[in-house]
Amino acid sequence: MHFRPQSSSTTTSKVDRSSDPSDDATLVDRLQKIVGRSNVFTGTGATRSFSTGFRFGRGPVVAVVRPGSLVEQWRVLKCVIAAEKIVIMQAANTGLTGGSTPDGDGYDRGIVLINTMRLAGIHLINQGEQAVCLPGSTLYQLEKALQPIGRDPHSVIGSSCIGASVFGGICNNSGGALIHRGPAFTQLALFARLNGDGSLHLVNHLGINLGRDAETILENLEKGRFTEADVTNDPNKLASDHDYSIHVRDIEAEGAARFNADPRRLYEASGSAGKVMLMAVRLDTFPKTERTSVFYIGSNDPDELGMIRRHMLSRFGSLPISGEYLHRTAFDIAEKYGKDAFLAINFLGTGFMPLWFATKSRIDAFCERLPFLPSHLSDRIMQAVSSLFPRHLPRRMMDYRERFEHHLILQMGNDGIEEASRYLQSIFPSENGDFFTCTEDEGKKAFLHRFAAAGAAIRYRAIHSREVEDIIALDIALRRNDEKWFEHLPSDIESKLLYKLYYGHFFCHVFHQDYIVVKGHNCQAIEEEMLGLLDDRGAEYPAEHNVGHLYHAKPALIDHYRSLDPCNVFNPGIGKTSKCQHWKAGPAAH
Repeated sequence: MHFRPQSSSTTTSKVDRSSDPSDDATLVDRLQKIVGRSNVFTGTGATRSFSTGFRFGRGPVVAVVRPGSLVEQWRVLKCVIAAEKIVIMQAANTGLTGGSTPDGDGYDRGIVLINTMRLAGIHLINQGEQAVCLPGSTLYQLEKALQPIGRDPHSVIGSSCIGASVFGGICNNSGGALIHRGPAFTQLALFARLNGDGSLHLVNHLGINLGRDAETILENLEKGRFTEADVTNDPNKLASDHDYSIHVRDIEAEGAARFNADPRRLYEASGSAGKVMLMAVRLDTFPKTERTSVFYIGSNDPDELGMIRRHMLSRFGSLPISGEYLHRTAFDIAEKYGKDAFLAINFLGTGFMPLWFATKSRIDAFCERLPFLPSHLSDRIMQAVSSLFPRHLPRRMMDYRERFEHHLILQMGNDGIEEASRYLQSIFPSENGDFFTCTEDEGKKAFLHRFAAAGAAIRYRAIHSREVEDIIALDIALRRNDEKWFEHLPSDIESKLLYKLYYGHFFCHVFHQDYIVVKGHNCQAIEEEMLGLLDDRGAEYPAEHNVGHLYHAKPALIDHYRSLDPCNVFNPGIGKTSKCQHWKAGPAAH
């Protein structure tokens, strides 16, 4: 097959800045003319669901705009740049660190939030071995598009359960649960950026010939007006992390297997955290595994699980597909406070989740305007309804909950099934642990329960707001050679916590640690002390949720942001950097 030379084009657009940049009403009027009045939202009530993060982050915006085409998205961007406003790009708004919403005040300009969920679209290329995804495409939609041809996207478990977008993974170098695939990554993307002189460019690094001028490129891409001959396949341009399966096996290495600020995987859109206006990404897809089996392992000795990890990574011929850790406390909190999410996904499917979250957000926005209603009413209603259902977890899982403190859910594929079965039978039952092979239903529910843990702390905080000060949510990557992986906190920190919820991607040594803090204690001070302990252990953070507005961006990440956005127009303040134009210091700088 012959391909044309790779298309790598940049188009420059003039931006008309003749209007009064302080005139918000004029800007809103122009935006309405581009996308229609029904797709521009203003005012606190109408914008709340967009400007409030899933777990963290909230702030005022001039407007929320929902373009219906890539050309509209481009025109909206030009309009906002002309008005000298801040641009925050948002897709599904399922992030956990507030990276796609404003962060309070302190900005030196007004903010326009561009929500791209009307821009769902997926084009399969190279016989389905790659996919080109538009801004509103979700992992669930990509998974569904690939199902008829027997292929999978980068992530199929975890984020896909809550409707996360494909772009969110790329912009954050998110990892996902699949051990051999590593962080979401591509060097093939289409995006708009501002140069230091304020000129706006559309950069086509998709490797697809789509035309010369910006609107032609965008329209041709959205409508699929390109042929196989327009697609180039440069072996030096990657659409996934090809080396991760080797990288994660190096159990003697000092460094973490994956983390957001890893300079190896910061490339244009990848790791950009919204510092460009991303229009499309080109990604590898993967063959479905023919046979899979799930093993449920319980132990009262964390070193025993550590031994299993090291043995499988260093000696197995087949890498595990996934290996998810869950501590007993997280098991208990998820069983009660993640039950409604578990039931919704189990009975209605992952496709229902975006509607579920949108409905909850609308209820919360309505209740907020009525001060006589109790706080977190939607959470209280869903919690009460879920309690009416019978116990939802399989009997053998509940039995292991009683017997063991540490739980590992291990999925193997093809020849790895027999390899894992032989190994586990050779070491269990032991003095501290045991395992069983899951039925298909048990395996599905075990993983679903593990991922319900991610939102359980949020629900607990909502229901017990009188006892809870807040949640400290840490997302960490331990060193690959760290054998003492389980955390032991000093007693002075322990006394300030109601619960510690530990769960994560065990073989990658990536852990999510949610601490529910007793009312009256200073969460920021506790967090800083915890981060100091992690520094002493050589851990990297954040591992896969990205810095958002919770973490300080490290130098490599800041350099990446500044190179992409020298004017600091896109998502300023991310990683506790300056919120001011041209990265100037000011009251918003951290």
